Amino acid sequence: MAERFRGYLPVVVDVETGGFDWNKHALLEIAAIPIELDAAGNYVPGEVAHAHIAPAPGTSIDPKSLEVTGIKIGHPLRGEVDERSGLDAIFAPVRAAVKKHGCQRAILVGHNAHFDLNFVNAAVARVQHKRNPFHPFSVFDTVTMAGLAYGQTVLARAAMAAGLGWDPSQAHSAVYDTEQTAKLFCAIANAWKKPYPAAQVAPSASSAGTIGAMDGAD
Repeated sequence: MAERFRGYLPVVVDVETGGFDWNKHALLEIAAIPIELDAAGNYVPGEVAHAHIAPAPGTSIDPKSLEVTGIKIGHPLRGEVDERSGLDAIFAPVRAAVKKHGCQRAILVGHNAHFDLNFVNAAVARVQHKRNPFHPFSVFDTVTMAGLAYGQTVLARAAMAAGLGWDPSQAHSAVYDTEQTAKLFCAIANAWKKPYPAAQVAPSASSAGTIGAMDGAD
């Protein structure tokens, strides 16, 4: 795993939120699934980590977002936790998976991945979390991957094109969307298990310094 993705472990993440602005809207639900390898060397979804999160102080909620997600804030069956506890519930198993595979850190996989990453980063900043396992700005976006592989960019259509099916009644649940996105990522990654051969050629002496400088930006 570490060799295939340059030391990064792909971890699929989906968030449900109180709106589109990560600077002011609340993070309400988050799920994450590390990508694993089976005995045959295929990429498969790992175990899901999940948390319902109470709106953090100072954040707001657009009522229209709740109409889409169906989230009932404060409902006793939601089992809400504070934002710090919710992040801990996700980060701890992700760090364990990173260590298991000998990777240096996790890289977020998502459908419109920067939306998810921005909300995660905003929550991390609010609680001043010091053990965020995710790369701060790099992602694998299944919108791009599915557009290339299947000619589809909407998650539901991409999942159906990949033969995964889609249940509209479960959509906009962080767990369901994460599970479907993980299956989609694995379907595409398993069709292209090795990098393009030219990418495996060692860099020339003249380019080594440039590549080293680029690595420093990571």
